[in-house]
Amino acid sequence: MPRNPKRNKTTQSPKSSANLSSSSPDPFPEHHQPTPAQCRAVRDDLLALHGLPRDLAKYRNPDPSDEAPPEKTVLDGVVSTLLSQNTTDSNSRRAFLSLKSAFPAWEDVLNAEPKRVEDAIRCGGLAVTKASRIRSILKDVMERRGEICLEYLRALSVGEVKAELSRFKGIGPKTVACVLMFHLHQDDFPVDTHVFRITKAIGWVPMKADREKAYLHLNNRIPNDLKFDLNCLLITHGKLCPRCAKRASNQQSTDSPCPLTKLLS
Repeated sequence: MPRNPKRNKTTQSPKSSANLSSSSPDPFPEHHQPTPAQCRAVRDDLLALHGLPRDLAKYRNPDPSDEAPPEKTVLDGVVSTLLSQNTTDSNSRRAFLSLKSAFPAWEDVLNAEPKRVEDAIRCGGLAVTKASRIRSILKDVMERRGEICLEYLRALSVGEVKAELSRFKGIGPKTVACVLMFHLHQDDFPVDTHVFRITKAIGWVPMKADREKAYLHLNNRIPNDLKFDLNCLLITHGKLCPRCAKRASNQQSTDSPCPLTKLLS
């Protein structure tokens, strides 16, 4: 099955591409921020400050014609994103690597005793809940598709992917958006804690918005060709900037002036 081409380099045409990934109406059509120009300015400012994070840059491909196989399958992406819920990046990575080490094939996870799966991912927290949800997804996929594989999602539209993944318990809008952006190379804009907090603070999202409505609004307003960079950079900035973060890491926080200060409410 042909794979979707990955994204182009960070430097792109000055013209923003049309927003084609958001099929849901904007819940705040009267709120005219962010504009394409604001999105580009913030992206450029944060890129100059942080650079594109290396652990996220690997999801880019400088050569759209590259046909190298992806580092992770779509199912790997779904499970690793599920494991990232309510824990740190390092713990979720450890949990995923531990799971893959204990069970080289997804069929092994499905056929294993639940406690063995729980033990393999315990370092990521909520082991009982996450193990149950992972096994439920695997069982559902096997029953519906005859094999434990989600590669068929690569050929579907964004709306179709959302419908397919949203069927699974524990897979909410943020997880779906992360799978779309990082593992299916589609233009989507997940809203995590950092993105939600910062976009509210700089006036891009109305203060009354909840996270789901913020997701819909931002996906309607942010040009597709800026979504990946802007999302990664806002997350990075939220972790490192003492001004924008609830608690920036003492080991990683930056002392550089915050380029968003002029926008903060």
